[in-house]
Amino acid sequence: MRGFVRITVIGGLLCGLLVLGCKKQEAAPAEVAPAEAAPAKEASNVPPLNENNIVSIAVGSKDHTTLVAALKAADYVTSVAASGPLTVFAPTNDAFAKLPEGTVETLVKPENVDALREILKYHVTTSAVQPEWLKDGQLIWMANGGKTTAHLKDGKFTSINDAKIIAQIPAENGVVYVIDAVLLPPEE
Repeated sequence: MRGFVRITVIGGLLCGLLVLGCKKQEAAPAEVAPAEAAPAKEASNVPPLNENNIVSIAVGSKDHTTLVAALKAADYVTSVAASGPLTVFAPTNDAFAKLPEGTVETLVKPENVDALREILKYHVTTSAVQPEWLKDGQLIWMANGGKTTAHLKDGKFTSINDAKIIAQIPAENGVVYVIDAVLLPPEE
């Protein structure tokens, strides 16, 4: 039961990060472009955050406005702000831009919140994953129940699935790995 609660909290946290860049789901416009994301400090659905928390790190990053917007749209800000420990694989704005045109705008619509939440939960796991814990090819279980594959080179955590790890940022409630691609859950 505790594992289920952790997974639920983590998934919520990741989605919360994505939601930070968008207005609250009920008030979200029909289409939200990443550039239209409201500044997180003005958002009404953002809880008070520790400045070293995963959500605060994302909100403070000019490279993660799309992720923050998605977390807001999925109403996952509070979840990602939880005590953790969590690992969030945080795609950059450029990573979202690689998706087919209109994908992000479609996912942040209220009628697509379930699909958005599944994608966001596929970017979160319930521990603060450290590179020294991993082996090349090791599977990592994500908050949505799916698996990702860790890739290491010379002991360095270089990618997750096909997304390259650009940076590792320690957080008060876990760790953020900045990635260059959006992780898409495998189709069932």
